[in-house]
Amino acid sequence: MSFGDPNNPYGQQQGQQPGYGYPQQAPQGVPPQQGYGYPAAPAYGGYPAGPTEMPGGLKAARVMLFVIGGLQVIGAIFAALAAVGVSAAKNDPALKDDVQFQQVADWSAGAVWAVALLILAWGVLSIVLGAKFGSGGNGVRVTAIVFGVITAVLGIYPFVVVGLAHTVMAILVVVFAAKSDGAAWFNRQRQQF
Repeated sequence: MSFGDPNNPYGQQQGQQPGYGYPQQAPQGVPPQQGYGYPAAPAYGGYPAGPTEMPGGLKAARVMLFVIGGLQVIGAIFAALAAVGVSAAKNDPALKDDVQFQQVADWSAGAVWAVALLILAWGVLSIVLGAKFGSGGNGVRVTAIVFGVITAVLGIYPFVVVGLAHTVMAILVVVFAAKSDGAAWFNRQRQQF
């Protein structure tokens, strides 16, 4: 069998199989290429692997949820102290004629305690959401977005320094949780043990 002129760049070279001059196997260390129109094979378990480390935006959102939770716990403590103070001051004869105090005293101590418990529950929800960012699914992401929107709206109403801090942090939680890298993190494949 003759291989033709060895100086002809268009002729068949020695040691090559027919195939338009291209090698049939990939060189060492190069992964084989997929055919046209065929998707890459999924990772082990049949699903794409997804990110292995929490994105920076979600880490920041997690910290903000913990800070919001801490501020809520502090607010619940102040509300509880206010409930105790109003209950104790209702019986003070010197405050019976004070009009401004009587407006506050018209609230029942039970209503002030209910507000304190509501503030505390909102803080606990914030801390639980932050804790679930590492292992939670898409439901945690959606809950964090809804939590952030409600917190931002509630933070606008009184618009004091604490309300402004709540509003800004809640908006950032919504933005970071709604981004595509946040969605990829919460929709990632988790290992089953």
